[in-house]
Amino acid sequence: MRRLRIDDEVVVLAGKDRGRTGNVVRFVGGNRVVVGNVNMVRKHLRATQPGARQGIFSQEAALHMSNVAIFNPNTEKPDKVGIREEDGEKIRFFRSTGERIDA
Repeated sequence: MRRLRIDDEVVVLAGKDRGRTGNVVRFVGGNRVVVGNVNMVRKHLRATQPGARQGIFSQEAALHMSNVAIFNPNTEKPDKVGIREEDGEKIRFFRSTGERIDA
């Protein structure tokens, strides 16, 4: 079970966008995550066919999962995620308060 899921609100802990928040858009590989409107890079595209898209575009680049933490709305701070088993199913919880994330 992953500690993060798509649409989780996360806080960036390291890098040029430290402190910014956003939602998880997708996972890249096993340990990288793309966060919406965070870690924006400029991509240069050349048209390979007539009418194809070309120019300089901004897009989100992947961050390592260790550089983001889930946002706890009760404490309004980043938090660690724990996994425990309740009633035969695995659940995610905030480590600082012990509350369930997926209620």
